Amino acid sequence: MLKRNIMLAAAAVTLVLGGGALAQSGGPIKIAHVYGKTGAFEAYSKQTQRGLMMGLEYATQGSMTVLGRKIEIIEKDDQLKPELGKSLLAEAYGDDGAHLAIGPTGSNVALAMLPVAEEFKKILLVEPAVADSVTGDKWNRYIFRTGRNSSQDAISNAVALGKPGVNVATLAQDYAFGRDGVAAFKEALAKTGATLAFEEYAPINTTDFTASAQRLFDALKDKPGRKVIWVIWAGGTNPLGKLKDLNPERFGIEISTGGNILPALVAYKDLPGMEGATYYYYEIPKNPVNAWLVAEHQKRFAGEPPDFFTAGGMAAGIAVVEALKKAGSTDTEKLIAAMEGLEFQTPKGRMVFRKEDHQALQSMYHFKIKTDPNVKWAIPELVRELKIEDMQIPIRNKR
Repeated sequence: MLKRNIMLAAAAVTLVLGGGALAQSGGPIKIAHVYGKTGAFEAYSKQTQRGLMMGLEYATQGSMTVLGRKIEIIEKDDQLKPELGKSLLAEAYGDDGAHLAIGPTGSNVALAMLPVAEEFKKILLVEPAVADSVTGDKWNRYIFRTGRNSSQDAISNAVALGKPGVNVATLAQDYAFGRDGVAAFKEALAKTGATLAFEEYAPINTTDFTASAQRLFDALKDKPGRKVIWVIWAGGTNPLGKLKDLNPERFGIEISTGGNILPALVAYKDLPGMEGATYYYYEIPKNPVNAWLVAEHQKRFAGEPPDFFTAGGMAAGIAVVEALKKAGSTDTEKLIAAMEGLEFQTPKGRMVFRKEDHQALQSMYHFKIKTDPNVKWAIPELVRELKIEDMQIPIRNKR
């Protein structure tokens, strides 16, 4: 009888261990990528998707496997439509069985998606939507973000521009990205001793900036000291070129903006010496992850360097793999515990998810535009790295 009980106990242990092994090496880990494959930010989305896949590859050493399970990416196109993004995320969690999700491209879509993550109690890793409110007053505990937020953009640009005696007017798109960006910039600029003289908002797809420019010029032209128009804009239109064509120099007005994708940097060639701050430019960060990204990207894509949002996508892919490794599970609560305070290496160097709002703290780069006739875009030459410790990023949620 004793022998039989021992055999039964051994069999039970085998079943438990076998079941655990099966669970560990079972079905794929499903990650939904909901992003604007079509629409005004299509170029950003393409880069994010490419970077995400390269990040997963890098973090898994080419196996695309973590915890003994294959990674499966479920792609969905939100077309930059908030209601569509919301329904697609619900579909991914509910019907497709996604363990977590990444995206989206647009801030308006992200804000619509946040409650869905809370409803399904599954993680949404936001990349690259920027609006402060995503990890601010609209945030919930299932939201993490590897992308920089408006405050990180704004504070870094305010540090680059702001000094006593400087007068700044802003031009931004009239939606969450633009308005949150200006609000954060205004707050940061005040601490530098500079003055925000005027705020101008224009529809997201504006192509004629004549009326906006006139209001900006009128607000600044009679101000003493240095006068700057700071532009925060996303998408295919080019307000920098339009403003430049209207000759702000006749009023002693400069133009400034943050970094952008390489095609947009072509327009910066008309603005040599312009200063600002950027999230990423492939020649700036010096670390092993970025070295791999630059070399592999140029090898795979006909010499083309990685761009602004490629780096962001890669950061998201690395973060997911590192989180899964640390959690040892796809269980949401275990992932949250693993990700709060998680440090991970990206093309920009170290990032860390802040426990209070799950925003990834990261370096930004103060640049000055340099032109080279042999390079088709303007080069954001590094003035100085603004490290995590150099920027006091506000916590804006209600946790």
